[in-house]
Amino acid sequence: MLPNDRSLARLGMSVAVRTMGGAVGRNRLRRMIRESFRLHQSLLPALDLVIGVRSTARTAPAAQIRSSLEQLWRRLCRVPA
Repeated sequence: MLPNDRSLARLGMSVAVRTMGGAVGRNRLRRMIRESFRLHQSLLPALDLVIGVRSTARTAPAAQIRSSLEQLWRRLCRVPA
């Protein structure tokens, strides 16, 4: 997480094969992260964010992943730019 000179937050992701397995699972998770970020981007400070996915995401239900992302965005909203 680093401040940027833009007016909006930017997102980067690291979803390893070893972490998520096949391409279908990795791409599904990437889409979930991107969509959640898109919905909250205007609320976030101007930061460059890199999301690293852990192996527990492989077996986690989608609702739990969405909840975890919601918590992350709420925490980041409190960070000064």
